Amino acid sequence: MAPRPPPLQPNRDSVTTIAEDGSRNFLRPADVSGPFTFWRRVSALFLIAVYIALPWIPINGAPAVFLDVASRRFHFFGFTLATEDLWFLFFGLTGLGFLLFFVTAVFGRLWCGWACPQTIFLEHVFRRVERLFEGPAAQQKALDRQDWNAEKVLRRGGKHLVFVLIAAVIAHIFLSYFISVDALFAWLGEGPGAHPRAFVFMLVMTVILYFNFSWFREQLCLIICPYGRLQSALIDDDSIIIGYDENRGEPRGKASDPGAGDCVACNRCVEVCPTGIDIRQGLQMECIGCANCIDACDAIMKKLKREPGLIRYDSLQGLAGRKRRILRPRLFLYLFLMLLGAGAMAYSATKIQPVSMTLSRMTGAPFFVDEDTVRNQLQIRLINKRSEPIALDIRAHATEENGIPLETSGYDQTLLLEPLAETRRPFVVRIPREAYAGSFQLTVHAEADDGALDVVRTIDFLGPDPRLLREDWEARQ
Repeated sequence: MAPRPPPLQPNRDSVTTIAEDGSRNFLRPADVSGPFTFWRRVSALFLIAVYIALPWIPINGAPAVFLDVASRRFHFFGFTLATEDLWFLFFGLTGLGFLLFFVTAVFGRLWCGWACPQTIFLEHVFRRVERLFEGPAAQQKALDRQDWNAEKVLRRGGKHLVFVLIAAVIAHIFLSYFISVDALFAWLGEGPGAHPRAFVFMLVMTVILYFNFSWFREQLCLIICPYGRLQSALIDDDSIIIGYDENRGEPRGKASDPGAGDCVACNRCVEVCPTGIDIRQGLQMECIGCANCIDACDAIMKKLKREPGLIRYDSLQGLAGRKRRILRPRLFLYLFLMLLGAGAMAYSATKIQPVSMTLSRMTGAPFFVDEDTVRNQLQIRLINKRSEPIALDIRAHATEENGIPLETSGYDQTLLLEPLAETRRPFVVRIPREAYAGSFQLTVHAEADDGALDVVRTIDFLGPDPRLLREDWEARQ
């Protein structure tokens, strides 16, 4: 058996996952039970169920969330966006960002401990599998020190095999958000060679997920994720965090020691921490707000018949025995910016129409002149975002009501767009030479036959210098 290295003591100068020689120290957090752990598990199972179910739930003919990149359609709970509508998401993401700021200012890192996918899958899926194969934390540490033998190969090999399978399942579910569940099962039946790019994507994503949840783990939170570093700028002394009541807990000592505080230095809070910190050293960047230490400490307090809450959700003001302010300027600022983003998103939603139309010039000369007309050759691109067909009447006129006679061709008078379909049609506009007096704005309408929809686009009608055109016309007469 390999010699046991001295245990690393958590400190505020470096993370516990880095040993003194710079090598990686793998954390083996102990399991814990309690009300917070129970509700975190319920929340995690619910969020995992939502993640699995969303591609299966049909709304308006499409999955609840379907990012159809191939067809450039993005479906969100019955609301369909085309590529040119993605600007709309900026306001939604802005509102969500300030919502996260607001929640952080009030409740600290509630997101990290209760809703972050990294925490949910690591703590409630992969660590559960790990404990199933290797036992509780003490047995896992003993297995780390044990020389390789049949038992260690079977335990570690079985665990990593299940890790790979779970990573592959998560990756396949993620892919279904982009190609639909029906297509996913069809592609699985066709084999990797039929869709090599999708296969490579799945392979790479499975490897990344497996690497993350089997080895990298809490390093993603400590090294890569910027949220922990933003925490110090988002919270204040009145934000709800997980903290240690130093006034009540110090000085530490045995339960029988006279004059000792309530903390008996059992280090149970350190043993259950998934990032390896000692919460008694104060608020730290590595704390993800998971509340494991609260349940662990409360269990010890219960055994000692002492009041729970030595480690608890509270503000720095509350932990210091002072009154906590609820309403603060930063809350109003974050709330205002969140509502501003949400309001802009709601207003923008009213401007997004179920049919998208773009006008562009066809390749070649910008205009053509023949004996009788000046001609512009355009192209119309129409996208039906609805899950039912729609009939559109296409018409054009000069933006200025100046009586310019227009002739159009290149499309049927009424276009029938199939559900979620896209079409491109040539659109040729002519005016008589004698009526052309210079460039003007051309307005094109795509109007539904029931009059409930009218999509309007404008483009400049181009032509030659009207003086040259007039001189040529007069010379020919």
